[in-house]
Amino acid sequence: MTPPASRPLIVPSVLPADFANLGEACRQLEKAGADRIQWDIMDGRFVPNLTFGPDTVASCRPLVELPFEAHLMVDDPDRLLPRWVDAGCATIIVHAEAATHLHRTLQTVRGLGVRAGVAINPATPLSLVEHVIDLVDLLLIMTVNPGFGGQAYLASQERKIAAARGLLDAAAPERNIELEVDGGITTETIDGAAQAGARTFCAGSALFRAPRGLESAVAELRRRAEEAIR
Repeated sequence: MTPPASRPLIVPSVLPADFANLGEACRQLEKAGADRIQWDIMDGRFVPNLTFGPDTVASCRPLVELPFEAHLMVDDPDRLLPRWVDAGCATIIVHAEAATHLHRTLQTVRGLGVRAGVAINPATPLSLVEHVIDLVDLLLIMTVNPGFGGQAYLASQERKIAAARGLLDAAAPERNIELEVDGGITTETIDGAAQAGARTFCAGSALFRAPRGLESAVAELRRRAEEAIR
């Protein structure tokens, strides 16, 4: 498994893309310089929205070389874990709130030979994942409530991001566990998240709706993040 990089990573979500042209969206994101692609997997139960199944993800896998990550916003993440691996996802992120036995779920993900990530919602305390840090390669702090794209960034979560940075640095500094933020990331909000300690930034609407195109938008987000952490 490839260790996470310390430089800022831009991870586009394909949620705002044209669902009839997801393959082309992936190609354009790769051309634009994205670091990997996030698939927001929603089941209509854990969140009030329904998105992609593993067959959809698998159909796009041969089209690009970028790594895929599956962000499972689903009630029962364990049920289809092998399917997401078979679909070509190199990272699988589960929600702490949705896993009945979080430790076991993360063990299962790692046992499938991919990177394990855990996500927590805005109202969820960091303490919920404190005792599984030894099993994660990535910690995702939600900066919106999951379910829909285009929501406003919750700056209140920057205290949690900073606390997460401290937790990861103290618990396993040698592992360089990735700290990702997801929700409302734009050129106006990425500074605060970066200064708080995030180094991976999932963005959707800010990229696909950028008037100057994806390549310019990815470059500008990366530039703003780099400036914020100097």
